[in-house]
Amino acid sequence: MFLIVYVTHPDEECAKQISDVIVSARLAACSNVLPIDSMYWWEGSIQSEGEIVTLFKTIPENWEKLMKKINDIHPYEVPCIIKIEVEANEAYEDWVQEQCLND
Repeated sequence: MFLIVYVTHPDEECAKQISDVIVSARLAACSNVLPIDSMYWWEGSIQSEGEIVTLFKTIPENWEKLMKKINDIHPYEVPCIIKIEVEANEAYEDWVQEQCLND
């Protein structure tokens, strides 16, 4: 078992900057960057705009540090940071585990 952490960003540049910080610190093994269309309530009205999602693959032990780091550097007042527990093939889970270990 490992985690996918789903995070929304205002644009691709922001998503890639945050991904670089997170992956370089080995808080995640990798990050996927995907464009999405979002519709949500904000300050009393419905907003609709393009955003970018990152899917970080990490280990449960990194969850708190990863969430704190994203909160510290994310430009949104209320960033979307969602933890999802997942399972994958054994070789991929082993790879995620190995990449997230800080020596």
